[in-house]
Amino acid sequence: MRRTKTMLLGDLLEEVFSRPEIAAKIAEGELPETWRSVVGDAVADITTQLQLHRRILYVAVCSSVVRSELLYQRESLRARLNARSRVPIIDSIIIK
Repeated sequence: MRRTKTMLLGDLLEEVFSRPEIAAKIAEGELPETWRSVVGDAVADITTQLQLHRRILYVAVCSSVVRSELLYQRESLRARLNARSRVPIIDSIIIK
């Protein structure tokens, strides 16, 4: 089928990238940068593992003090990460 209406390339790309499944994959790829912007450079530097699997974010840090602080702030971290990602990609956070 031939389209009679022409579209700008920018509009077409915006339409493609706004699809939920594609937007979630893009947000997943940007997760390390989003993590750094939410928790700050000091915590991001001691984060040894950051993995998203089945909408659960697994975070490993090498400091027990930071780990306990992150445990207290799990829900606010989840909300801020989802807000920065513009699509809800995280249901819960497990901190090791």
